[in-house]
Amino acid sequence: MERIELVIPVEYEDVRLDKSVSELMGEKLSRSSIQKMIKNGELTVNGKTEKTSYQVKTDDVIAFTLKDPVELDLKAENIPLSVLYEDDDLLIIDKPKGMVVHPAAGHAEGTLVNALAYYCKGKLSGINGVLRPGIVHRIDKDTSGSLVVCKNDTAHQGLAEQFQVHSITRRYYCICCGNVKEDEGTINKPIGRHSVERKKMCITENGRRAVTHYKVLERFEKYTFLECSLETGRTHQIRVHLASIGHPILGDLVYGKQDYKGMGQILHAGVLGFKHPVTGEWIEVTSELPPYFQELLEKLRRELHK
Repeated sequence: MERIELVIPVEYEDVRLDKSVSELMGEKLSRSSIQKMIKNGELTVNGKTEKTSYQVKTDDVIAFTLKDPVELDLKAENIPLSVLYEDDDLLIIDKPKGMVVHPAAGHAEGTLVNALAYYCKGKLSGINGVLRPGIVHRIDKDTSGSLVVCKNDTAHQGLAEQFQVHSITRRYYCICCGNVKEDEGTINKPIGRHSVERKKMCITENGRRAVTHYKVLERFEKYTFLECSLETGRTHQIRVHLASIGHPILGDLVYGKQDYKGMGQILHAGVLGFKHPVTGEWIEVTSELPPYFQELLEKLRRELHK
């Protein structure tokens, strides 16, 4: 461990605490890590704790301990990956349905992170901890489609900031239960953790702002094929929002009741677009609908036209 003391120079007068420390530390420490230290009271200003938004003054003394990096105790596994895009800073994976993103209780192996540890040979960002290297966002186990992974902390921090301000393009495709009457619409309802069932999310006045835009692509007798665009990115957002208007995703037995012959949740992350965090170039990829999704669409079309 290394004890760090920074003295604020005059040119940083009235700059936010997290921003000033981030810039003074350079690539040695990410801004999200600094914010976490401030929140946990591990960083002091002139011997006292301050809020992240505190505006530093010339000659303020910022002190904290830089912890030694933790070695990742993670099994690298040679699991085939479908790569939609890759460069020196990041890659975009086409995640299959049924694959868990990172290790957790009951899923120590066979996750996307296990596969990435082998594929990237350890060259992954470390901002989200030793069990989530490279992971800047997630999609559910039973959701398929595009997911971006960062190879270094610079790329991770740049993308995390874009996720935070909701400037990233994310379009999902799903089949929901029932006939959605409007051709398009917007669901603007705050989402928070369920008060009793802690693994579930729910619509709640005390939740965080959540906005989903949807467009009907095709209608069937009992189901609707939708494109959903995320303005925000809350946990289970599309699943919770569609359930809240009476059209839960087909196969989502957490927020709905109806499955289609054991196929499970029909939700796919189709389009992902963002400004490259290093080069500034706009990157946009499309993950084609997987076979299980296309086969179900064809089956529903045949049933509709019998």
